[in-house]
Amino acid sequence: MGLLSLSPTKCVRALSVNAQCILCKEICPTSAIAITDRLPSINQALCVGCAGCVSLCPTEALTLDDFSATDFFFSFVNDESSLVSCQKNVPCIASLGNEHLISLCGMKKGLILDIGHCTQCDIGEKILHDMKEKVENVNYALEAIDSPYSVDLANIAFTDETNKEKEGNRRDFFKTFHLKKIGAYKANFEREIEMDTDVFVSYSTNSNDTQALRTKKITDRRKIFYTALKRFEKPLVYHVVESERIGFTSQKLLDETKCTACEMCHRICPTGALTSDIRNSKINFDPFLCVKCHLCHDVCESSALSVSSSYNLKEWFEPKVQNLITFSIRRCHECDGFFSSAGDEKICRRCRLEEEEALELWGLER
Repeated sequence: MGLLSLSPTKCVRALSVNAQCILCKEICPTSAIAITDRLPSINQALCVGCAGCVSLCPTEALTLDDFSATDFFFSFVNDESSLVSCQKNVPCIASLGNEHLISLCGMKKGLILDIGHCTQCDIGEKILHDMKEKVENVNYALEAIDSPYSVDLANIAFTDETNKEKEGNRRDFFKTFHLKKIGAYKANFEREIEMDTDVFVSYSTNSNDTQALRTKKITDRRKIFYTALKRFEKPLVYHVVESERIGFTSQKLLDETKCTACEMCHRICPTGALTSDIRNSKINFDPFLCVKCHLCHDVCESSALSVSSSYNLKEWFEPKVQNLITFSIRRCHECDGFFSSAGDEKICRRCRLEEEEALELWGLER
């Protein structure tokens, strides 16, 4: 069973105090993840290593030390079988996200997820509920791009006849520990101690993490998805589908009457899906880079941004950067500096804030 870790600088909650993402907490079948002090905290003793949170985290901030979906993808593509099973090649079928499932289905010409062990598993009921919804959405997308293949849930209950020795309780490790093997067991000993820690371990960021927080990162699963899509035949018609059924990306709408040109959305976007130019004269959006983390919406004070109710699948095959708004570049009447404006403001945002603070200090109303 794997040890779950969080990379704090990758977590969207580290990028803004206004971030509302709690996907990892909601998906965890054993309540091993809690949100404390802004960032997720992890109770290793409660964690069963299913990797459901890893597959759902929009920015890949969570990882298991003994399973990588990226490594699995490349090894599985070369496997003759199209079966994914918790008794064969993954810790749990929940360890694969929508992007991986769509990519593997296309590469393998069909994919089978073994649910035969779920009824005997303590977390099986929740996993099955979540996976049925996930597979429905994946097949909805595959059908919409005219793929002849699908992801199927099958009650196979795979067992490896070549290796009948089952994994024992991790606490059995201590029964075999003795001084002669202390060198060989040292790494595992420390790992087992951490895994048996029955408290929520918190994570944090500090001033040394500034550069890492500013770095835009494209997830590995999105790179895999982009590469795998090149193996699909382009559909004859690009369908427009329900946005809610595509859980890992979105298309944005921006209300120009509400936008204040604060620039926060594109500055905070963790993947670079939202961008501007050197003069901050516009906001552009690349749907293919969007991981639907909702952070840009969380930081938009005027609620100018919204998610479109529809999604054009043309973006998967012919990605195109969209211009959401273009600003006027004005010279501030106060500081004489240039600033971007969505309306007819005479002074820049900084001077406006200073003026409001001065009025408050003087006890005057605007």
